[in-house]
Amino acid sequence: MLKAFHSIGLSEAGCDEAGRGCLAGPLVASSVILPTNFKHKLLNDSKQLTVNKRQILEPIIKDKAVSWAVGIVSVEEIDEINILNASFLAMHRAIDKLKTNIDLLLIDGNKFKSYKKIRHLCIVKGDSKFNSIAAASVLAKNHRDEIMLALDSNFPEYDWKNNKGYPTVKHREAIRQIGICKHHRKSYQLLTTQ
Repeated sequence: MLKAFHSIGLSEAGCDEAGRGCLAGPLVASSVILPTNFKHKLLNDSKQLTVNKRQILEPIIKDKAVSWAVGIVSVEEIDEINILNASFLAMHRAIDKLKTNIDLLLIDGNKFKSYKKIRHLCIVKGDSKFNSIAAASVLAKNHRDEIMLALDSNFPEYDWKNNKGYPTVKHREAIRQIGICKHHRKSYQLLTTQ
C-alpha cells in the first residue's frame, strides 16, 4: 500500500528519475505534489506497471496534482558531470518548475544533493512506498519513453522503440556493428568486453 504522505500538514513533493541505466538518450526526472487525499488503484512504481497503465495514470496525475514538473539532463551534460550528478540536476530542474511552495522533498533513492534550503528525505524504493514518488516515477518514465520513441524514428537500427536506450543484446550488437551516434552516452561502457 502506498502512503499518501510522510508528514501531516507539510507540502511534500515526490521526486524520481528515469533512464539512469540507459546507454543513450537524456535523463528525465519528475517532481509531483499530490493532494493528501489522492488515491488510485493503479498507482505504483512505474517499473511495476505496463505501458498501458502508465498512460492511463499520466493524465490523472497531471489533472489531480497540486503541481507537477519534468526536468531533463542532456547526454552531453551526463558525460560531463556523471550520471549521479545528472540525476540530482534533473530533479533540481523539475523542482525548479513547481508552482507551489514545498516543505519537504521525498527523493527516491539513497543520495541527493540539497535543493536550496528545503528539507529532503532519501527513501530507498520510495516509488513503491509513497504516492508522490510513484506519480513522479510514472511521469518521468512516460516522458523519457516519448523522447526515445521520437529519436528511434531517425535511428531505428538501435531498436530504441523497444529498448528505450537500455543495454539490450540488440542495442549492444547495433553499436558493435555500426558504432555509436550523437545520442549515446560516451562516458558509459557501451560494449561489454568479449
